[in-house]
Amino acid sequence: MRVAIPHDLPRETVRERLRSRSHEIADHIPGGMAEVTTTWASEDSMTMRVSAMGQNLDGRVNIEEGQLVFEIDLPPALGFVEPMVANAVRQQGQKLLTKD
Repeated sequence: MRVAIPHDLPRETVRERLRSRSHEIADHIPGGMAEVTTTWASEDSMTMRVSAMGQNLDGRVNIEEGQLVFEIDLPPALGFVEPMVANAVRQQGQKLLTKD
């Protein structure tokens, strides 16, 4: 699943906000029982693993010019929730980009 979130911010600003707020990703997952671990693969690419309800989802967040791109590997059994997950990623991704 790929979700692009457009923005008009400089890359440096997006990088700074994502780095400083990535710990908030788990707070945006319904149920409050998710664990999210993140690592930075490069200056503009963050990997993440979301663990919730016995499931592990791997994903990447890429900072591109004019957009922040979330890529999440949904297993086939969870394909039916893709529209709901994509909508949540769009909404919460925008919040990660906003100024504190």
